[in-house]
Amino acid sequence: MSTTTTTQTVDAIVIGAGFGGIQATHRLGNEFGMTVKAFDKAAGPGGTWYWNRYPGAMSDTESHIYRFSFDKEMLQEDTWSNTYLMQADILANIERVMDRYDLWQYFEFNTEVTSAIYLEDAELWEVTTSKGDVYRAKYVVNALGLLSAVNLPDIKGMDTFEGEILHTGAYPEGKDLTGLRVGVIGSGSTGTQVVTALGPKVKHLTHFIRTPQYSVPSGFRPVDEAEVLETRENFDAIWDQVKNSAVAFGFDESTTPALSVSEEERQRVYQEAWERGGGFRFMFGTFGDIATDLEANETAAAFIRSKIRETVKDEEKARKLTPTDLYARRPLCDGGFFETFNRDNVDVVALKETPIEEIVPNGIRTADGTVHELDVIIFATGFDAVDGNYRRMNIRGRNGIHINEYWDGQPTSFLGVATANFPNWFMVLGPNGPFTNLVPSIETQVEWFTDFIKHAEDNGLASIEPSQESVDEWTKTCSEIADMTVFGKVDSWIFGANVAGKTRSVLFYVGGLKNYRDILKDIADNDYRGFELRSAVAASVAA
Repeated sequence: MSTTTTTQTVDAIVIGAGFGGIQATHRLGNEFGMTVKAFDKAAGPGGTWYWNRYPGAMSDTESHIYRFSFDKEMLQEDTWSNTYLMQADILANIERVMDRYDLWQYFEFNTEVTSAIYLEDAELWEVTTSKGDVYRAKYVVNALGLLSAVNLPDIKGMDTFEGEILHTGAYPEGKDLTGLRVGVIGSGSTGTQVVTALGPKVKHLTHFIRTPQYSVPSGFRPVDEAEVLETRENFDAIWDQVKNSAVAFGFDESTTPALSVSEEERQRVYQEAWERGGGFRFMFGTFGDIATDLEANETAAAFIRSKIRETVKDEEKARKLTPTDLYARRPLCDGGFFETFNRDNVDVVALKETPIEEIVPNGIRTADGTVHELDVIIFATGFDAVDGNYRRMNIRGRNGIHINEYWDGQPTSFLGVATANFPNWFMVLGPNGPFTNLVPSIETQVEWFTDFIKHAEDNGLASIEPSQESVDEWTKTCSEIADMTVFGKVDSWIFGANVAGKTRSVLFYVGGLKNYRDILKDIADNDYRGFELRSAVAASVAA
């Protein structure tokens, strides 16, 4: 018995139902009238915020700017209760956008795209799903998620554990761990949130930390109606400031060098930022050279270290929690992380002193012979960031080249949105996109490349793709800027260093959102320089 696969043809395929996939689908389908088919392997929209349902999951961008800005009417209807949005709040807002623009009609959920292969003769992409369905489309938009490919370390004995193993990036909704013995591995943003949320609830919590982190208070607090109304009245100015700033977190970045003021003034500024809250605000809103000058960086690091020692009453716990290297990873903030370790039921294990030897049936054994007895192990070990999801798919461009072969250890792009040898193929937050508050960056990229797609359609172009020279030049630019900062001097997920076996490489443009937006505008204003534009007429002649 034979089965016949029917191939459906549409104008564009969108992969992913997070912020990027939703906006791309809305623009292409609703605004430009193109036929669009969109997929997500999850059972509903939300992207990262669909999967990350762990206790304490929260954005570290303030509530009023962790949302789309393109619908001014919706902004006037939006409301929020706290300075930051919890996971459920973000998901509810995303679903509201889906309803408002009737976007459900475009999406097929519980469906993973397994391959996307460029057919050169037809100048179309052939996309296959986990259900075996085949689609062809002129354009493919990859909104796969910057932080969505789960990174689960390979630790000896994992299969022998008699308890439950969880990962924060695929956390069961409503999972109750009250009264259990819990181990949390990982000390980034997610790890600090989980520990802070679970510490008061579980019987015992052991936090396994390889690299202690610099974290400052989040400043999480209730927001009253008057504050919401005032924000609504000023949204135009707020969004203008966000899009013309560097990190796009809604505050003015400082230009004052840390060492240009007295020690007393420096401490006052840091204390004020500590009380106000916000990780990016502390790093970029206090002084202008914390991220670029080693001496300035040390002044901020020393202040945070002093706060850790002041907060954590047990000296040994404080020692294990206090970082000693540069303040040069993604700026973290928390809702009482260090205070949590003042509880008798919360402990910390320094993995560089006593590494994990293996997971045993009743817990985790460390190199000193101690067996930490556990009912649940939570991996807060982050993601194979930026390029991880691409590498897990069968993506082939011109001449059948696989994306893994093309990237060969270092993911590259032009502008973080497209790359050579992959025509009409766009990425949201692809390699070497801007390192900022993500939603404004997503909006910037989606607006730009969907306008580019419309330009291609209006001008009868068969294919658009960046030249290899443009990709190489952009990679060089991103590397040069990264080398001017402290971020490249430590190992972190920003450079792919959290994944075993992954080649360390530059993954972001750290030149700021305003500069990035200016570059995009200049390229569009100059006939999309850096891209090879192939007309449909030329394509038919060549055929």
